[in-house]
Parts: sequence; C-alpha cells; structure tokens
Amino acid sequence: MTSYDLVVRGQRIMTTAGEQPREIGVTGGRIVAIEPLGNALDGARVIDLADDEVLLPGLVDTHVHVNEPGRTEWEGFASATRAAAAGGVTTIVDMPLNSIPPTVDVAALEVKRKVAEHQAFVDVGFWGGAVPGNLGDLRGLHDEGVFGFKCFLLHSGVDEFPPLDADEMERDMAELATFDAVMIVHAEDSRAIEKAPTPHGAKYDTFLRSRPRGAENLAIAEVIERARWTGARAHVLHVSSSDALPMIATARRDGVRITAETCPHYLTLFAEEIPDGATTHKCCPPIREASNRELLWEGLLDGTIDCIVSDHSPSTAELKLLDSGDFGLAWGGVSSLQLGLSLVWSEARRRGIGLAQVVQWMASKPADLVGLRSKGRIALGYDADLAVFAPDAAFVVDPDRLHHKNKVSAYAGRSLSGVVRRTVLGGRDVDVSGEPHGRLLRRGSVERATGAPGAPDGTEVPAAPPEQG
Repeated sequence: MTSYDLVVRGQRIMTTAGEQPREIGVTGGRIVAIEPLGNALDGARVIDLADDEVLLPGLVDTHVHVNEPGRTEWEGFASATRAAAAGGVTTIVDMPLNSIPPTVDVAALEVKRKVAEHQAFVDVGFWGGAVPGNLGDLRGLHDEGVFGFKCFLLHSGVDEFPPLDADEMERDMAELATFDAVMIVHAEDSRAIEKAPTPHGAKYDTFLRSRPRGAENLAIAEVIERARWTGARAHVLHVSSSDALPMIATARRDGVRITAETCPHYLTLFAEEIPDGATTHKCCPPIREASNRELLWEGLLDGTIDCIVSDHSPSTAELKLLDSGDFGLAWGGVSSLQLGLSLVWSEARRRGIGLAQVVQWMASKPADLVGLRSKGRIALGYDADLAVFAPDAAFVVDPDRLHHKNKVSAYAGRSLSGVVRRTVLGGRDVDVSGEPHGRLLRRGSVERATGAPGAPDGTEVPAAPPEQG
C-alpha cells in the first residue's frame, strides 16, 4: 500500500465537483491522490475532519499591501502572512507601493525578496509597478517573475509612486502586450476627483461625495478603451461602483481582455450604516450605498466581477485619526486579510449562495488571474494548500485577536459565521507561532523561504483571463 506524507479524510472535501466524501493523499507538498472516503489511504500524518468541518483549497489573495520595507510599522511580511494563514489564505501577491522603495525596478524587487524570504508564513508573490519614466523597466521586472503591473490614474497617496495619465497607461499597456503581461489599475479619474467636494470633517457623507461614482466610471471607461486599442490584458482593481459593471460586461462581449475584482468591505458594509467619525471605514474608492452593494453581488453572480480579494491596506492607528475622526485627513484603507473568508461567507449564506461559489471567487479565480496554475483548487497535481473551515461556527471580531500589526478594524464587534481551524501549506501545518515555511513565488519557479531553489511551479506562461459567466 502506498504511504503518503499526509492524508486528509472527511465527509466534506471541496473538490472541483463540489463537496464530496473523499480522502486526499499528499506527497512532496502536492495532492497526488483523491479517493472515495473509506479507501483507508495510509499517511505518515492523518487529519480526520470533524463532522462540522469542510476542507477548502487555500485562498489566494492577489491584492495585499504588506508595506515592508520602509513602512514596516504599518504592516510587515511576518504579521501579514500570519494574518493570512489565520484566515485560510495560503498565497498572497504583494502590491508594489507603500513600501520604500516601491517595486518599480528589478533592484527594488530584489530588496523586497530579501526582506520577505525568512518571514513568509504563506507563499508570497509580487506585483511590479508602472509609474512615469519606468517603461524601460517593465520587461526586466516581468523576466524576474512579477505577476503583472499596477498603476494609478490619480495620486496614489504616497509621493514615491506617482500616477500615470491615460496616454502613459496606454503606452505601458502597449509594451505589456508584447509579452502578455497584465496591467492592474486603480481606476478613479483625477479630474473628476478635483471637481468633487473637498473631503473634511467627521461626516461620512461628505467623504463619500468627494469620491463620486463618476470618477470611477470615467477611469474604468479609459481602461477599457486603452485595453481595446492595445490588445493588452487589463484588470480593474477594487470595483466599488456598480454603474461600471455594464461597461465591463459589454467590453468583454466585444473581445476586450478585461477582468475585475471587488473586496469584502464593498460586499459587507454600506454607507448608510457608517457612523460619522468612523475613519476605520475610510478607503478609496469608498464604501457606497446599500443598493450599490446589492448590485455588486449581482455582478459577482453573473460573472462580470471575477474575484474577491482583500485590498488589505493597513496603517498605524495614529494615521487613522481615530480621535478626531476627520475623513479628509485620515489614511484610507481597510484591513481584512484575516477576516475575508468569514466576512464573505457570512453575507453569501444569507443570500443563499453556496460555499463552493465563495471558494471559486476567493481561491480559483484569483489564482487564474495571476497564472498560478497549481493553486486555488483541490485537484490532482495541485499544491496541498488547504484550509479546514467550520462554516456553521460563529465568532465576534475582536481586533486584539487579529494578527495584523495594527489592531484597527472596521469589523470590531461584528458577529461572523465561519471559523478557520487549521491551515496547511504545501502539506505542512502552518504554525503562526513557529517557524515560517512559505515560499517566494515567481512566474517561472518558486523559492523556499530560505532562498534555496524550489521545484518548478508551472507558472511559466501567464494564464488567459479568467473564464467569464
């Protein structure tokens, strides 16, 4: 009888065909056997799921601001990846800004990798940045394994990562099209923001009017047309305006290679319930009205929005200005890396949406976006990145129990369904109080967290845009 490094057995294994009673055999960090429950696979280690537990593929979060080096007091690789593991996330892709230096050339990428290599509790990949003047650096970053390039169409909030105008974005897209890299875009129009009321004071409504839907809609229209003209792949980050969804759907029908994401805060929170002074809820683009939230859920269900990622954007408590509650001056960003699965599942089940669909939005679709073809699914040959999840268990969010470096949360005191009880990375339990064994990911291969070369990951060729519909 074959003996495996790890066997997981249970009535509820989330396979690509849905929940099934199965036994999973893992060898060398990969899933090498999936058999009906009762086949008695033999393993050096065995995990028997409890009756209330479901085995999920580890989530893939492609929108995380780790901020290290340079702003490590905001967040860091150790704290961010501990939080990820505690939330069932086994792969993150780090954004190129809020760290110093930003990831806009190969030298900066190497700085990030050296900082991350001994601290990663989950697997970590990196985005490159597209800023004015670094057109000549894009191919080098691509060849060094970044998963694509991020740009802003308005001030990013940090001076060292300046925005592109639409023409500059088009030039960069044309370059990326030559090697089929994706441009991911923070889409808000700077001119529309300049014309909007200035944010100030503690009233949330004033802040909301300072970031109107029209600014987002205009910018998304620019992304669509520039992608159409260049043939490049484009991805719209953190969609908050439901107005833009018909444009995205129409562009896809026209053959434009465009995908879109949204985030837990846009799906679970709404403007009418945000108290004045609650700067924990400030983010850009902003959390909009309840009716808008419902349309975002419809966009997920009809396939216009491909995936759900955190946009984990932390800062120190001081920068949130919790005492004054001034939305105009507080730093924008919502920290939810550890809570994303429970947040989305709590809302999804209330709407009659199954766990399998949530897993697709938060695991397989993000993996497809960045071309991680061995992640996001429980299937033969895939990485044994797994989460043991109790969907009917409940808890109340206590910020002090979060692994985020700064214990600030828009969800403090919120009751949620679904508890991650165990996270497995490459067939090994993740012990957030022990030694990290995450890997650094690049498009062509992976590296162990120690920096030693690893086995090929199968990500040499970027994936096509995620399936629509």
